[in-house]
Amino acid sequence: MNALVNSVIKTDKREFDMITFGESMVIFSPDTKGPLRYVNNFTKSIGGAESNTAIALSRLGHKAGWFSKLGDDEFGRYIQLIIRGEGIDISKVKIDKKRNTGILFKERFINANPTVYYYRNDSAASKFSIEDIDYEYIKSCKIFHITGITPALSKSCKEAVFKAIEIAKENQVIVSFDPNIRLKLWSIEEAKPVLLKIAEMSDIVFPGIEEGELLLSTKDKDKIIDKFIELGCDTIALKLGKDGCYVANKKERHFVKGYNVDNIEDTVGAGDGFAAGFLSGLLRNLNIKQAAEYANGVGAMATLVKGDMEGFPTFEQLMQFIGQSKHIDR
Repeated sequence: MNALVNSVIKTDKREFDMITFGESMVIFSPDTKGPLRYVNNFTKSIGGAESNTAIALSRLGHKAGWFSKLGDDEFGRYIQLIIRGEGIDISKVKIDKKRNTGILFKERFINANPTVYYYRNDSAASKFSIEDIDYEYIKSCKIFHITGITPALSKSCKEAVFKAIEIAKENQVIVSFDPNIRLKLWSIEEAKPVLLKIAEMSDIVFPGIEEGELLLSTKDKDKIIDKFIELGCDTIALKLGKDGCYVANKKERHFVKGYNVDNIEDTVGAGDGFAAGFLSGLLRNLNIKQAAEYANGVGAMATLVKGDMEGFPTFEQLMQFIGQSKHIDR
């Protein structure tokens, strides 16, 4: 790791380990499979890449904060209730009395990846702007985590992302970035220059292998790593799904095998958990290979439970899953 990342992780005494921001929505997951027109019952939960990562990190024993805009409605109050209940600081969340909280519906067929239908146009979170940023709050964390979803929501959200990164960089805060490309929100032609610019400003990046191909026009793992390093990224954790990950910096590269998981219930949120696991490893002063083992473990465990964040483990559960401690039944 570069001098900034290393020094902040090891010696900095800031209030929060990580702060993140972005839209969280209420999710309605069908209780049965098939087209939504034939589904009558749904289970309510919450989801959002950024709040997912914060929740996963909190369960692993770290102090995290999340901010966004929510509607002055029951869905907004529900999101606050759940995220606050997970130990996340939400003191900087703004309430918009004129707009609604976003929602989404999942549709399930035979595979683990659901089809997602967004109802987030003109949502409260999509109107987040530079004026809504609390500068001191960003300065109070070791790691500021962002995803490529937020800049896709609106022009004001995109401007806010870049301003927030600027504040973090000016105050020696580590910038962590998960591209999280969502082609239902914008085209790759719109997304590519924006996401590459964010990556250029980031210290740690979490691309998936398919995202690496979309952004950099290559499937070659080493070339993907090379190009992100050329952009200025310090640490890259390339997600390879069930195969694990390929982690690298300027000095070293490692393929870290994934964990075999039977009976996958839901893959949504696994990437967010992966990022949290990796950041947890770094915050615990592990090297990138050891941090990748945490990341693979959290990502795998997330798939065992339906829901975007319900399957994230505690630190003790993670240690048992990856074989670093024993589970006592009784």
